[in-house]
Amino acid sequence: MSTSTVRLWDPVVRVFHWSLAGAFLANYFFTEEGEDWHRWFGYYAVAWLAIRLVWGFVGTPAARWADFWPTPTRVGAHLRALVSGEPYHRLGHSPLGALVMILMMALMLGLGVTGFLMEEVDYFWGADLPQEIHAFFANALMGLVGLHIAAALYESHRLRENLPLSMITGKRRRLDH
Repeated sequence: MSTSTVRLWDPVVRVFHWSLAGAFLANYFFTEEGEDWHRWFGYYAVAWLAIRLVWGFVGTPAARWADFWPTPTRVGAHLRALVSGEPYHRLGHSPLGALVMILMMALMLGLGVTGFLMEEVDYFWGADLPQEIHAFFANALMGLVGLHIAAALYESHRLRENLPLSMITGKRRRLDH
């Protein structure tokens, strides 16, 4: 088996990934709702979401939505490979990984919107609903983060490739077939 690598993840994708991870973890564990830092981390994350949305149309091939969008056919093939124990090694996001990534991005956007609404609580006559939804989104996202990390470690073991390292270096093992 060849051990050659290919540059896959461009700097925008990698900085996006670690920026969202850092902003979310900082806000989840280290800042309080309503604090300036909490707001600024939220704005920072939403700005990166906007950049990534655009980058999905104009960025490098592996960053493009068309390359990894989790269609039913792609997700089905990935699930069948997992159930049968066959490897599903592809450059870029796996279909299930893409599905989780899109859900995490949607929850992060939901956190940004509900966080903004919480600041504008006068418009909602003091309603607690934005805060309740914000807390639900934060906890759901934390659950998906745990799933994302567990899946990356599981797939790294299964494929014999350090997937988390590829999000640092930008390199993945070249496909041999």
